Amino acid sequence: MSIEIKAPTFPESVADGTVATWHKKPGEAVQRDELLVDIETDKVVLEVVAPADGMLKNLLKEEGDVVLSDEVLAIFVEGAVEASAPQTSAPAAAASAAPSGDVIMSPAARKIAEENGVQAASIAATGKDGRVTKEDVLNHLKTGDSKPAAPAPSAAPAPKKETPAAPAFVSDGERIEKRVPMTRLRATIARRLVEAQQTAAMLTTYNEVNMAPVMELRKKYKDQFEKKHGVKLGFMSFFVKAATEALKRFPAVNASIDGNDMVYHGYQDIGVAVSTERGLVVPILRDTDGMGLAEVESTIADFGLRARDGKLGIDEMQGGTFTISNGGTFGSLMSTPILNPPQTAIMGMHKIQERPMAVNGQVVILPMMYLALSYDHRMIDGKEAVQFLVTIKDLLEDPARLLLDI
Repeated sequence: MSIEIKAPTFPESVADGTVATWHKKPGEAVQRDELLVDIETDKVVLEVVAPADGMLKNLLKEEGDVVLSDEVLAIFVEGAVEASAPQTSAPAAAASAAPSGDVIMSPAARKIAEENGVQAASIAATGKDGRVTKEDVLNHLKTGDSKPAAPAPSAAPAPKKETPAAPAFVSDGERIEKRVPMTRLRATIARRLVEAQQTAAMLTTYNEVNMAPVMELRKKYKDQFEKKHGVKLGFMSFFVKAATEALKRFPAVNASIDGNDMVYHGYQDIGVAVSTERGLVVPILRDTDGMGLAEVESTIADFGLRARDGKLGIDEMQGGTFTISNGGTFGSLMSTPILNPPQTAIMGMHKIQERPMAVNGQVVILPMMYLALSYDHRMIDGKEAVQFLVTIKDLLEDPARLLLDI
């Protein structure tokens, strides 16, 4: 029985997606719930899995094609697949492709080949089923080797022998350039950041906080905390709780702008910026006022793991009333974070650096952290922005305030 493999149903905020990677080829046996294809949207990568045991009959959308919500991607044949099926189909496909010159290439490989005027048939293929990969094209440009007359499977060992020569890319004095198209996620991030700078009256205010009290508290209770809650006690949970309290005191920092309207939120949904190979994503901690330190830490840890694997859902990154970005994990001492529209403020954490500070007329070495608050001056006055950061500073330098709500 034939089944249509369709793209996922995208939410209203996502117009379309791009076929990122086909993990299975036509004729290849697959099992139920096995991953077939990745669909990359502006926010996340969505996975489409096999509806049953069977195989892909043919692909209607290739890698790099733009697809709409629920659009048909491929035809799937349900039922047991004989072991000989994929073995027979691969050579047949290669044989039929040879006379016609229709070489199987990945989108990235085809683009590089066209830009450099290289004939696909002259490139030695090392990919599965005779597919020419991006690395094959780059190796061809480097060595100038031609594709052997033998079939693709027998041609595979030749490029492998060339692999040790890869460092020659940078050691032969050649000025190699690599052109890679932006992913949809990266392009969306770029567009939104530029839009934020062009449409908001963005301003940044700075302060610094003595991290010694939080560090001492963490050192004292981290073992008991981990034993009881099963998660490590980090710094982010303290900042999330401090920011939540400060947002309650300064509603404008927790607001957003919708056209000519100012929307004040009676809840605190804090986004935590997470860096991944595909780009920066901001999953949301919902209703942080009702979350404890352990729940904050476990949720952030879960977000980090799933973000790096591309497993976050679109609903987990929608909304948010405030954002925290921690550049200190990469060693940043100070930065100016860019707003995450339609939010009106974002706070940047930075590296904890020991510095000499004047305390009661004495020079004391303290672990200090710079804090940065970028805000939309159309919504937030400078006085509120400064007082917001001072509130966070006071709460962190005396963590008992968080418990006493003072």
